[in-house]
Amino acid sequence: MAQKPSIPKGTRDFGTMEMAKRNYIFNTVRRVFELYGFRQIETPAMENLSTLMGKYGEEGDKLLFKILNSGDFLHGMTADEVANTSTLKLAAKFCEKGLRYDLTVPFARYVVQHREELSLPFKRYQIQPVWRADRPQKGRYREFYQCDVDVVGSNSLLNEVELMQITDRIFTDFGVRVQIKINNRKILTGIAEVIGEADKIVDITVAIDKLDKIGLEAVNEELRQDGISEAAIEKLQPIIKLEGTNAEKLKTISRVLEGSEIGQKGIEEMQFVLQTLGAYEDNNGSLNNELQLDLTLARGLNYYTGAIFEVKALDVQIGSITGGGRYDNLTGIFGMPGLSGVGISFGADRIYDVLNQLDLYPKEAVNGTQLLFINFGEKEIAYCMPIAQKAREAGIRTEVYADSVKMKKQMSYANSLGVSFVALVGENEMSEGKVTLKNMTTGEQQFLTPEDMIQFIIKS
Repeated sequence: MAQKPSIPKGTRDFGTMEMAKRNYIFNTVRRVFELYGFRQIETPAMENLSTLMGKYGEEGDKLLFKILNSGDFLHGMTADEVANTSTLKLAAKFCEKGLRYDLTVPFARYVVQHREELSLPFKRYQIQPVWRADRPQKGRYREFYQCDVDVVGSNSLLNEVELMQITDRIFTDFGVRVQIKINNRKILTGIAEVIGEADKIVDITVAIDKLDKIGLEAVNEELRQDGISEAAIEKLQPIIKLEGTNAEKLKTISRVLEGSEIGQKGIEEMQFVLQTLGAYEDNNGSLNNELQLDLTLARGLNYYTGAIFEVKALDVQIGSITGGGRYDNLTGIFGMPGLSGVGISFGADRIYDVLNQLDLYPKEAVNGTQLLFINFGEKEIAYCMPIAQKAREAGIRTEVYADSVKMKKQMSYANSLGVSFVALVGENEMSEGKVTLKNMTTGEQQFLTPEDMIQFIIKS
């Protein structure tokens, strides 16, 4: 017996209904991105590993899917060398390419490679799949789509403000209540300075970013394992536990970071964003969703240098569904220093799961065929075909059942697809130049001219 086919763990097939839902997500996100002047690009699924490695921190590098070189990738190596060489060194020799881990690093590569063609500031969006060799679990996949929006070539904090507005608008349009968390990497750097562990900023941020997942004690233990002193860990505790309004948190941390120039710069940047959005004293401000300053938000990616963002759904237990930040130094590693960038990434697959759990898809977004013509025979279909074409020209999604089979089977087909209306045409309809239109929800039938039928469906 042939083995039943399967797909790799952490990947998924999507049927017609799932694709209708996903396209609703992509179309909603795309529409909002374009409202703010962003334009679309695409980059290859594969990038050179030299482009990807070292951009995501040590943990991120481990999650890169590496692709074996084509041809004889063992050429020039003996069996003993293969057996006695570490996995990492073998991978470096055998693999020159990898699947992209996110869309931000490929975007930075794109900007540098095409810099002569671009007008700055350059505002782009990208909706494509990414791959991570992670352990599959609920809400976490090895292949998933990201919807990224970035602007490079501008230092203005108005870009951060705009990204918060975009985020708020998208989730408001979806009908999902979210909490938008914001922090600044400069504040985190200042904290590391004042506790006497400036050289451990990456270790500190990677650890405290896990607070929601593993809890305070586990974070403290990880800090100890990273060589952070007990005195420094003790100084971190009131900062990690800081509560209150955005304004109260900023006033408190401002006092703590009084002697840190970079920390004060981060506070100034945060104040500008929050005040411009009206979310300094009022945590919602001009937004529909809460914008919360969260000093434990660190995001382990090495390239963020300023504001950092993360979005959590309030009514569903799931991880972050959106995240991003400013990455002033990213293009510098590709030979284009001094170009500032800021962006945010929407996890389409997690948003899909959230909308599914909350049943928030609009009916019109997931319904396929609106009108189905029942097939009673050759003469009837010859009569129906021109009417069906007129319905399509009017924007009505229309099918003509191809096979002349029992009406029960055709009606079952219509029910299985959730078709809204069925058109019935027999001798009487053809002699009168009309159509019998059946509403599949109410069961109501009407005897209409083709023109009236089309207008009735359009208005329904």
